[in-house]
Amino acid sequence: VQLQASGGGLVQAGGSLRLSCAASGRTFGTMGWFRQTPGKEREFVVVIRGSGGAPYYADSVKGRFTVSRDNAKNTMYLQMNSLKPEDTAVYYCAATPGLPIWGILARQSTYDYWGQGTQVTVSS
Repeated sequence: VQLQASGGGLVQAGGSLRLSCAASGRTFGTMGWFRQTPGKEREFVVVIRGSGGAPYYADSVKGRFTVSRDNAKNTMYLQMNSLKPEDTAVYYCAATPGLPIWGILARQSTYDYWGQGTQVTVSS
């Protein structure tokens, strides 16, 4: 079982990037994105379920980021618009086979599988 994150890069403030997370080996009921900057804890960005229902976004990215899933390709995407320098981080995709309750979806411990991370750098 593997999660492969890609799509990071360097972009100017106000620009856009699209991240991908390709899963292999099995399907997942719940997938999400977290991000981390040096010296800080990994923080929740967004979660989406394969069963439908509205995604759940962190307040810091709401209205700018859009998550989606292509279940046929077993891939999750994160479209990031209106990027800010404070969005600079290593972005990690995460997944779990089940459908945890909403109250724990922002916790790292909820997720069983993690991708290797992709660097996003937003210049001012």
